[in-house]
Amino acid sequence: MKTMAAVLRGVGVDWEVTEIELDPPRTGEVLVKMAYAGICHSDEHFYTGDSVPPPDMEEMMRAAGVDVPDWFPMLGGHEGSGIVEEVGPGVTSLKPGDHVAISFLPACGSCRWCATGYTYLCDVGANLYSKDMTTDGTRRRHVAGPDGPEDLMAMMQVGTFSEYVVASERSLVKIHDWIPLEAASLVSCGVTTGFGSGSVAAGTQVGDTVVVIGVGGIGMNAVQGARIAGAKHIVAVDPNEFKREIAPSFGATHTAVDAGSAIELVKEITWGVMADRVILTPGVVPPDLVLTAMMLLRKGGTCVLTGMAKVTDLMVPMSLPDMVSSCKTLKGVLYGEMNPREAMPRLLSMYETGTLKLDELVTQRYKLDDINEAMRDLRAGRNIRGVIEF
Repeated sequence: MKTMAAVLRGVGVDWEVTEIELDPPRTGEVLVKMAYAGICHSDEHFYTGDSVPPPDMEEMMRAAGVDVPDWFPMLGGHEGSGIVEEVGPGVTSLKPGDHVAISFLPACGSCRWCATGYTYLCDVGANLYSKDMTTDGTRRRHVAGPDGPEDLMAMMQVGTFSEYVVASERSLVKIHDWIPLEAASLVSCGVTTGFGSGSVAAGTQVGDTVVVIGVGGIGMNAVQGARIAGAKHIVAVDPNEFKREIAPSFGATHTAVDAGSAIELVKEITWGVMADRVILTPGVVPPDLVLTAMMLLRKGGTCVLTGMAKVTDLMVPMSLPDMVSSCKTLKGVLYGEMNPREAMPRLLSMYETGTLKLDELVTQRYKLDDINEAMRDLRAGRNIRGVIEF
């Protein structure tokens, strides 16, 4: 079938809204008519090139036996929600008419990681940037190129910047049909990743002091996660005045312009003990920020690295003596250490009771044709979360 979609053809090139071809769903696959798609910084990283290795690095990776993805052309988008249109053979958990939220992490349910409760580390999910489907290794998405049809890499194996999506059954989570699809689209990535980072992954306990650095679509939900986990003080750090002003409505008790100025604030409110948890969720993590974040920690504290750094940033300044003598932990976190199939319905149930704010996260709605405007607004920090409304 033919459908309109937003395609990125290279680093620094504007998104192109164009017609693409989707093959019918095969065994284990589902066709979804999209309702909403979230605008996330992970898509922006491919426009800026922050997540794309330069040619010399790719050459080194290949020499080391690393499989380098064929990045472009790329069908963007990995957050979203919609309604099942058609199911392929062997699909048992979904049927036409079901409402679904997109999970950018497909989980097989049987690998070592899934079997031990770490579905966010699933072996199948490791192939997120392949043009091949995780189901059978063939391709479903195509676009016209200068020399004829080209296969598309779908962001996170879903590609939600499209009126229709063909994805593995593993990438879809059924939700109650009374849940607003706009709210459901947010738990695909931003809400779940942020919430888990500020609560589960950080190990936040009642009475903790938590610092969240970068309070956009991920960080604002880290603030919510820390609040719901029982944190006493939550310091929202962001240079954007709009985000600092709105952060208290999501649970922040204090705000700061940057991590450096937060040091004295945290020292004051903790009587010199410093923060129990620090969550790094800026759009791009500069290496120097890690050192400052570790300085914000108390003895035995935990720093959670959720935000992505440039793929070329291979060195991070650290005070190793302080890390050892103060028993501090720096940990990388994917999806907030939450398991999509369990976490997404749970977060939506919290939304139903008013415990978790979702509607308030959406600051702007766009049409698919406005994708470049949406990305410019993301870059400028005008949104907590922008969504494409189909």
